[in-house]
Amino acid sequence: MNIVIVNHYAGGPSFGMEFRPYYLAREWMRKGHRVLIVGASFSHLRTDQPEIVTALKYENIDQVEYLWLRTNRYFGNGIGRILSMFLFTLRLFFRLRKELIAFNPDLIIASSTYPLDNFPIKFLAGKFAALHCYEVHDLWPLSPMELGGYSKYHPFILIMQWAENFAYRNVDSVISMLPKTLDHMMGHGLDKKKFKYIPNGIAIDEWMDQVEESDYALRINKLKVEKDCTIVGYVGGHAVSNALEYLIEAADHAKVFAPYLQFVLVGNGSEKKALIALAKKKELDNILFLPPVSKCSIPPLLASMDILYLGWRRNPLYRFGISPNKLIDYMMSAKPIVHSVEAANDLVKEAGCGISVQPENPEQIVNALIGISKMDKSSIIEMGKKGKEFVLKYYDYEKLAEDFLIFATKK
Repeated sequence: MNIVIVNHYAGGPSFGMEFRPYYLAREWMRKGHRVLIVGASFSHLRTDQPEIVTALKYENIDQVEYLWLRTNRYFGNGIGRILSMFLFTLRLFFRLRKELIAFNPDLIIASSTYPLDNFPIKFLAGKFAALHCYEVHDLWPLSPMELGGYSKYHPFILIMQWAENFAYRNVDSVISMLPKTLDHMMGHGLDKKKFKYIPNGIAIDEWMDQVEESDYALRINKLKVEKDCTIVGYVGGHAVSNALEYLIEAADHAKVFAPYLQFVLVGNGSEKKALIALAKKKELDNILFLPPVSKCSIPPLLASMDILYLGWRRNPLYRFGISPNKLIDYMMSAKPIVHSVEAANDLVKEAGCGISVQPENPEQIVNALIGISKMDKSSIIEMGKKGKEFVLKYYDYEKLAEDFLIFATKK
């Protein structure tokens, strides 16, 4: 089967997020399918961008085929990002058909944060007699309305609403990365039989192949010996949505109530400077900020930490559920987790691999960290083990990719 994944923000181990298209493609290729990932030349999610000087460029990355369509660079969520969305959609209409003639797709997947690309994908699917699958990452235009304060009558929102309604009414199948979205989608025209929930997953082989410690892991292990401390780790983006200021506040409380806790934050993002400034203002000497690491360095880095932390803001959109990559990595590391969240689903609670507390609550965060650190060693190991077993059972990309393809190609 010939499969095309259209994802504006597609990435991979060489570029950074989004990883999901790469891992799905790799699994399908192992089963003998041919896969092409179509992405934009620039994404705010990637650490590195492909080098493109022409309108499009083919690239082979770890045997996975990519086709990059040139779009504008932008910063933040303003007009530049909106322009990038429309430019990418137009390039799908006017450039992709010619490129797909030799590929002759059987399945085209609109793997989207926003629904606009379902218009050209539906057109292309018709031209090639291919199936059209819509893989939903976020609910648009609900996200910019609830988070950005857009009116439902704003021209941008009206266009996105038109695209969402068109997609649900015309696709052959919908794969949602969020578990509680069916009612919303049915309210906009989706047939219930076309819906399936398939979360983010993990590439098990990348964890099994890790044998050497990273430089950061060595540094953290040295810190534990020198300070006789318990390492509380966060690895990931430092953006507004990550709510890391509450972890800084928790570290401030820990100075008094748990001075043996040492906080290590690894990553980058728009809020990192402000977080460092906040830690300095509070004169915290129990926090270490480190630059981001490559994806292959994450397993040994997480293994060097004692307790892992993930937090979220209070967000009405989380009533539809969450599907965080980093949480699955955390669980795979077999470390206990403190999860500060209020959402329709909570993997930490489901797996029993840590303690879940209310979001934006530093007192509960530090109390949970103290609670885990005071547990006996065997209980801590057992708690972490539950997370790893849960991931191996439900979140292996090999199984998720198989389920995806079976559902998306059923007649």
